[in-house]
Amino acid sequence: MAEKPIRFGIIGCADIARKVSRAITLAPDAELYAVASRSLEKASAFAKANNFPPSAKIYGSYESLLDDPEIDAVYVPLPTSLHVKWACLVAQKKKHILLEKPVGLNVAEFDKIVEACEANGVQIMDGTMWIHNPRTHEMKKFLNDKERFGELKNIHSCFTFAGDEDFLNNDIRVKPDLDALGALGDAGWYGIRSILWAADYELPKTVTALPGPVLNEAGVILSCAACLHWEDGKVATFHCSF
Repeated sequence: MAEKPIRFGIIGCADIARKVSRAITLAPDAELYAVASRSLEKASAFAKANNFPPSAKIYGSYESLLDDPEIDAVYVPLPTSLHVKWACLVAQKKKHILLEKPVGLNVAEFDKIVEACEANGVQIMDGTMWIHNPRTHEMKKFLNDKERFGELKNIHSCFTFAGDEDFLNNDIRVKPDLDALGALGDAGWYGIRSILWAADYELPKTVTALPGPVLNEAGVILSCAACLHWEDGKVATFHCSF
């Protein structure tokens, strides 16, 4: 446990921030310290609706929150297209970052974020919560018990959900200017992460997109799949879909 609670600020009032703000409140070594939106009214309403402590600070701009010297870490639940800008600004303010997944639209964006964190001596963690669950730790014990289960040869992951008409037309995850990776960045992130976790984060030799992806009219992925191969013969597949 930390010597004193880690004081978290949140920039953005996305729906996922409701769940994470409550988790921060429940964590014994964290403090829900501040929230910011693009308007003071929205930030205030968000804090009230999610039972922020009376002492929590409310800001009407992201910049104002980042300028608060009392904040230790910032949770960033903004659309993926905004991650590289705001994560780098958080790092430049010498604050640690909890960044919602996917961390960026491509590797180059993530490299910029990592560079900013290293230059300013701060830590970054992405919002893939299941990787830290005690059950995940127990699952790893099974995978590592080669005498009992043998060598890992095949990994298959699938994450789909049926988005309704409103989701498929209006959610930020189907908008090319907000979350251009679509289902691949949202649901596929978990499938790919689980595969790499099982493979001890060894990158595959080849990745082949499987035929039949589904795109919306804007070209955002609604459904896709791929096959991964390693030099030692391991094979993995993943499928993700809205």
